[in-house]
Amino acid sequence: MAVEPWPKLHSKLRFSRIRVKYNTMASSFVFGVRTILGLVMALGALAPQAAEAARAFFVFGDSLVDNGNNNYLATTARADSPPYGIDYPTRRPTGRFSNGLNIPDFISQHIGSEPTLPYLSPELTGSRLLVGANFASAGIGILNDTGIQFVNIIRMFRQFEYFQEYQNRVTALIGPQRTKQLVNGALILITVGGNDFVNNYYLVPYSARSRQFSLPDYVKYVISEYRKLLTRLHDLGARRVLVTGTGPLGCVPAERAMRGRNGQCAADLQRAADLYNPQLVQLVKDLNSQYGSEIFVAVNTGKMQYNFISNPRAFGFTTSKVACCGQGPYNGLGLCTPASNLCPNRNVYAFWDPFHPSERANGFIVQEFMTGSTEYMYPMNLSTIMALDSRT
Repeated sequence: MAVEPWPKLHSKLRFSRIRVKYNTMASSFVFGVRTILGLVMALGALAPQAAEAARAFFVFGDSLVDNGNNNYLATTARADSPPYGIDYPTRRPTGRFSNGLNIPDFISQHIGSEPTLPYLSPELTGSRLLVGANFASAGIGILNDTGIQFVNIIRMFRQFEYFQEYQNRVTALIGPQRTKQLVNGALILITVGGNDFVNNYYLVPYSARSRQFSLPDYVKYVISEYRKLLTRLHDLGARRVLVTGTGPLGCVPAERAMRGRNGQCAADLQRAADLYNPQLVQLVKDLNSQYGSEIFVAVNTGKMQYNFISNPRAFGFTTSKVACCGQGPYNGLGLCTPASNLCPNRNVYAFWDPFHPSERANGFIVQEFMTGSTEYMYPMNLSTIMALDSRT
C-alpha cells in the first residue's frame, strides 16, 4: 500500500479538522439564531398579555390632573408653552399645569405603570391603550356650566363618553371579556370640584349660581350632581376609584392676591372647601354602602395640601404664599407665561403657578395617597389597595 508523504497527510488532516470545526460553528450559529428568533417570537406573543396584565390607570377631572388633552382643543385653558414643563424630563411643556410631573405621573410611578397618555393624543393606539388613558381637561367642573369662559373643554359627561369609546377601541383589540377585566381591575382617579367654586360660584360677584343658591345649598347641589357622575362611572365598569376633595381653595396664590386680606387665605373660598370636603367623604361612604363594596376612596387632598401650606419649612419649602411663576402680588395674577416672573429654584416653592402645586408638592401629595392614615385616605390608602387587589 502506498503511503502518502507526511506533509501531504498532515495537510489533509488539518483541512478535515478545519471543516469539522467550521461545521460545528455553523451549526451552533444556526442553533443560536433559531433560539433567539424563538425567544423574540415568544416575547412578541406575550407582549399584549404582559401589557394587559399590568394594571390599567384612568384619569378624569380638571387641570390638576390634565396630561395634555387641552393641547388638542381651541381653548385658553392650556399649558403648552414655556415655562410650563421646565423640569419635565424633556424640559418642554406637555400640557401639564406643572413645572414637571403632576399627580397622575407620580401615581403611575408608584403602581409601576407608564404615564397615561391624553385620550386625544394620536399616540394612544395599539398596545398603549392597555396602559390606560387620561381624559381630564383643564377648566371643567362637576357642573356643565362651570368654566364656560374657557369655551371648548371636555366636560365630565364628554369624558365619560370618551371612556365608552375607549372601551370599544380596546374591545376591538383584545375582545369584550378581557376588556371588561381590564376596566374592572383598573385604578381610577377623579379630581373635580374646585372649579365649581373658583370658576363658577365665585368667578364674579353676584354670579348666576350665587344668586340661585346660598353657599350651603350650592354645596349640597354640587354633591348631588357628583353622586350622579360617580354612579355613572360605576356603571361604566369602575371598581377602584380615588375621589379627591378640593384643596384649600382660598389659600392658593391667586385667591390670596385677589380675595385675601394682607396675604391671608380668602375666607369665603375656605368656607366653601370646609363645607364641601366632609360632604364628599359622606358621599363616598354612602355609595360604598349602596354597592356593598369599598369601590370609592375619599382622598383628603385639602388636608394634604394644608400641611405644607401652613408649615412650608417642614417640607423644605421657603414659601407657600408666592407662586414660582406669575405676576402681581404673590405672583398670583394672570397666567404663567414666558413674560412672567420665574423663580430660579422650583423645589422651594409649594405652588408652581397661581393655582397649581409644584412638582415637588405633587410628590408629597401622592406620598400621602400611598401611606396616609384614614384621616387622609378613607377607607384605605393606595398601598393597602394594591396589596388587597394583588391577592384577587
